[in-house]
Amino acid sequence: MRFRPCIDIHNGKVKQIVGGSLRDEQDRAAENFVSDRDSAWYAGKYGEKGLTGGHIVLLNPVSSPCYEEDLKQAFGALERAPGVWQIGGGITPDTAPRFLAAGASHVIVTSWLFEEGKLSRKRLDAMREAAGTEHLVIDLSCRRRGDSYVVVTDRWQTFTGTQVTLSLLEELGESCSEFLIHGVDSEGMAQGPETDLVELLGGWDGCPVTYAGGIRSLDDIRQIASAGKGRVDVTVGSALDLFGGDLPLDEICAFIENLPKN
Repeated sequence: MRFRPCIDIHNGKVKQIVGGSLRDEQDRAAENFVSDRDSAWYAGKYGEKGLTGGHIVLLNPVSSPCYEEDLKQAFGALERAPGVWQIGGGITPDTAPRFLAAGASHVIVTSWLFEEGKLSRKRLDAMREAAGTEHLVIDLSCRRRGDSYVVVTDRWQTFTGTQVTLSLLEELGESCSEFLIHGVDSEGMAQGPETDLVELLGGWDGCPVTYAGGIRSLDDIRQIASAGKGRVDVTVGSALDLFGGDLPLDEICAFIENLPKN
């Protein structure tokens, strides 16, 4: 298990939001934290701890008048720490090379891979060609429907017809270098992780997978380490002290460093 840092950008600001509240109309979201510092500052703070493999997420749609401000923030972080950060939000084969050239280690993609709610192999192949498998992270962020977790797109607003399963990870695992999966119903709620989802992900023994959503304490991270069999990496948002929460980054790093190694 590794700790993966995060920088979420919305309306040109570094923020922590309630994931399920995000709406394209008027660029609205319920906010847990809005920073007065820019993304480069956060990239520097994480860099001081030697943390890599984190993700920058642009939460406005490309069509939003705020998207250009999001880009300025994102490029500031990439300039501060080139080759360290993954970046997602409106990524297509046309735009992926721009982000990689600006210093992103990987591009993260979800929505573009789906057409009319169905995963498109043609689109996946196009993204692989544009970014390279070694630079591609597939985001399978999902929401619960009945007994299943279903991938959601368009900034987590639209349900697809694709369930998160081990067979799906197996199908896509050869086309990317990592998976990123937010438990959207828990994202920003600080009410604990979605353990059923973590247990599912713990059954995957392929490329790295990172879980986000609901983490509020070291006990939650311990729970993820157990449920995920030590295979599932974690990221912490609203609960982190850098974002106004009560969970110190130093304590997380020390806790994970002391976990038994597989």
